[in-house]
Amino acid sequence: QVQLVESGGGLVQAGGSLRLSCVASGMLVNIDTWAWYRQAPGKQRELVATLDRTGAGTYATPVQGRFTISRDNPKKSSYLEMSNLQPDDTATYYCNAVVRAINWSGWGQGTQVIVSS
Repeated sequence: QVQLVESGGGLVQAGGSLRLSCVASGMLVNIDTWAWYRQAPGKQRELVATLDRTGAGTYATPVQGRFTISRDNPKKSSYLEMSNLQPDDTATYYCNAVVRAINWSGWGQGTQVIVSS
């Protein structure tokens, strides 16, 4: 059974940095697309960044220039490097992975990021 296991959240002061990790445990094929989402209290889940197998990445406007998504294919992992964090970045962050060949998509359990002012 495939599980997406996240780590790396925590409490950080404004201007600080965090690195989130997501591992597709039990996955035997390559991930096509990785994505990171976030959900702030009382708000809908929103897309933060995506990264496909070609290396093409997309970012939501609020995080452009501050967040970087990456992937390690042999390790079946994705990372979200977050810098210059602001209180508005406070949310639970979720990773998502898609494997089109087997019509599979999975979600991580979420990791909380709290940015204090």
